[in-house]
Amino acid sequence: MTNDQVLMEIREANLQYLMLAQSLIRADREQALFRLGISDETASLLNLLTPAQVLKIASSNTLICRMRVDDDLVWALLTNHGKGTANDAVSRLHASILMAGRHQEAA
Repeated sequence: MTNDQVLMEIREANLQYLMLAQSLIRADREQALFRLGISDETASLLNLLTPAQVLKIASSNTLICRMRVDDDLVWALLTNHGKGTANDAVSRLHASILMAGRHQEAA
């Protein structure tokens, strides 16, 4: 993958993220805060962006969203390393609870 292709993919990811964020915020603000892991203030700013502003922000060469799963326990729960499929739902629920707790700490 060339550098130009990487930049194009980053810009596309930024645009998709911003459009998804605005859609979620407008549909169900509280759920959007949880699912996106953003503050109420950030949600307010995202909600007010015009299409031109969204395109301008999306054109950045840096990803504007970040990976929220940043510890080994959550990754292990999400990927079920060493566990059977019977525990899949429980593992995903546990991972969601851990991430929700982190969202509350950040807010």
